[in-house]
Amino acid sequence: MSHEIRILTETQLRATLDLDLPLIDRVETAFAALARGGVVMPPVLSMHLPQVNGEVDVKTAWVPGLEGFALKVSPGFFDNPTLGLSSLNGLMVLLSASTGLVQAVFLDNGYLTDLRTAAAGAVAARHLAPEVRVCGIMGTGVQARLQARAAYLVRPYRHCLVWGRDPEKARACAADIARATGARAQATHDPEALVRRSQLVITTTPSTQPILRAEWLHPGLHITAMGSDQAGKAELEPEAVARADLYVCDRVSQCETMGELRAARAAGLMADEPPELGQVILGEVAGRRSAEEVTICDLTGTGVQDTAIATYALEATGGAGTLIET
Repeated sequence: MSHEIRILTETQLRATLDLDLPLIDRVETAFAALARGGVVMPPVLSMHLPQVNGEVDVKTAWVPGLEGFALKVSPGFFDNPTLGLSSLNGLMVLLSASTGLVQAVFLDNGYLTDLRTAAAGAVAARHLAPEVRVCGIMGTGVQARLQARAAYLVRPYRHCLVWGRDPEKARACAADIARATGARAQATHDPEALVRRSQLVITTTPSTQPILRAEWLHPGLHITAMGSDQAGKAELEPEAVARADLYVCDRVSQCETMGELRAARAAGLMADEPPELGQVILGEVAGRRSAEEVTICDLTGTGVQDTAIATYALEATGGAGTLIET
């Protein structure tokens, strides 16, 4: 018996899907489902390929109540720009949760991953950040811009500071954030000053050495660290993780092997099991209890986010794309 599969390209997805509150809500619902139980989410299949300066991640999750589940392949080959190619690409396949038949293929080149990653940052800010006057962004890439936009949707700030190793890229990123949010945004050469002035700091780099020091923490600060998603990466000094009043993982088992928790444990810190973001969303674990607390959320990227964005994309794009019959 034949069935139809919908094929959508990055161009078609960009025309109908953007970062907004309904998308953020869908990702939040997925984190809550993960905390409730019943989700089947295997460990990330991750390949580090130093011979070609690349990496590949494969993620998936089956979520009770959703009609489909995603299988996401996310390659990053970082010498590609010298060939005139993008560093990041990839695709998502959406399969029926009840039959396993392929429902859709999203040739998104990482666009859906970018959206769901930014949405997770917004969920973390919604539940853990205090009132935000100044938002600090560390990094100057696509996620720096998207995380700033996502944070503004849930914690509208007046001022944004951007730090990056390349001052020109930092200035360009700040200009883009200002245009997207309407907030005042400027580049800074001083990461310490950025952290000390901000109530919300989002780290968005692929750094393998800490870029945020423990001595920069101050009362009323929330940090979302989303750059560490491979065993060799780390953005926060391990002592910063240990000093926080509350440290939250997207998934403990992932943060233990590829997140900031890995580096903290390697330094002999954080022996206890931390809570997960979904538990905070459900109220099972208290989130921010006062405006003076220091909180950290460690986002490594989960399969439930991919399933959430893939099912949302199929709904939101309606009849767009090309149907093929198998």
